[in-house]
Amino acid sequence: MTTTSILSERQKDELHKAILDYLSASGFNQAFSALKNETENEDFISDPKQKYSGLLEKKWTSVIRLQKKIMELETKTTQMQEELNNAPTRKPTSSVDWIPRAPERYSLMGHRNPITRVAFHPLYQILASASEDTTIKIWDYESGEYERTLKGHTKAVQDITFDTKGNHLISCSADLTIKVWDTNNDYKCIRTLYGHDHSVSSVAVIPTTDIIVSASRDKTIKLWEMASGYCVKTLVGHLEWVRHVSPSEDGRLLVSCSNDQTARLWDIQKGETKMDFRGHDHVVECVIFLPVVSYPFVLEWLEANVKSSRDQPIPGQYVFTGSRDKTIKLWDAGSGQLLSTLVGHDNWVRGLVVHPSGKYLVSASDDKTMKIWDLRSGRCVKTIEAHSHFVTCLAYCNTTPLVATGSVDQSLKIWQCR
Repeated sequence: MTTTSILSERQKDELHKAILDYLSASGFNQAFSALKNETENEDFISDPKQKYSGLLEKKWTSVIRLQKKIMELETKTTQMQEELNNAPTRKPTSSVDWIPRAPERYSLMGHRNPITRVAFHPLYQILASASEDTTIKIWDYESGEYERTLKGHTKAVQDITFDTKGNHLISCSADLTIKVWDTNNDYKCIRTLYGHDHSVSSVAVIPTTDIIVSASRDKTIKLWEMASGYCVKTLVGHLEWVRHVSPSEDGRLLVSCSNDQTARLWDIQKGETKMDFRGHDHVVECVIFLPVVSYPFVLEWLEANVKSSRDQPIPGQYVFTGSRDKTIKLWDAGSGQLLSTLVGHDNWVRGLVVHPSGKYLVSASDDKTMKIWDLRSGRCVKTIEAHSHFVTCLAYCNTTPLVATGSVDQSLKIWQCR
């Protein structure tokens, strides 16, 4: 009865010759003759130059060696598995908690002067950068490729923002104007808003409206209709240059900050100051509302200090400010009370953004770093040496885990979060 062999004809032939060679070399003449007949290798003559010469012994010893190696490796694997089983477990971080990590994914050059602001498009893979070189540049953040330059301002562009749907890019400049660019029509400038008497330092769009809000060195904040270009309201209260303005998620409130070392909370409908926040020892550079998604984390951090009396969290309950006094402060918007001060930067704090998950605050500073703060503890959990000069601005992308930073070193960097 013949069994089916797993060897090919060539392999069988080699094996037969290797066995014949072994039998011949070992002097097993009868067996050698019998195998020669049975395998139809009558003309076989043992030849030390042929590749089958000594092959059987070589294969045999190598199999034994491999078996020993396998046993050693199996023992090692068992030991390592035991070590692993007894090792402390590290919970895998979900992508929701990813934070920016060095090194940067792209470093984009093109501006001829310091970069003042970066902004991600809410839907497309587009990143815009504004610069003191009077231009705005548009980049593809996935490929890192430069797309176009928007020219129109005659002095430094101080701030840029996309509206909620990403149909318009709004910019403001030291040339006293605000410009609206149509993102769906080759970024044509479709409107220029005049009204401020000095450099316009900040611009934002009130969520779910087409109202633009701007802050200026003329100490005022103005509200504009995007469609008509009319100024519909002017908010007066700051004593000096208004550096930055930011709306709440529900579009009811505004928060602003100024060279007068204060931040102010405004009721948009009434056009009145609701609260002012005093405590910084220098110019307040940036201010943001804490998003509602962050409230549970901040309550965990502040436990004793804060009584969460409201059942339903309302946007605009907490405010973060960053200042030239090198600190970041958290305020209760309702009472004006200072809740906490984050100390860590060695120079002016220039930008603040909250991670989309609400768990982290990211800050940019003239100490050339970007710091990530855990809002559950108020501790700095990571410092990234971001640029070779002052970091002037940063932005979080809401569609892809990316952060962008801009600097006086004229580079725009895109950081992967992981």
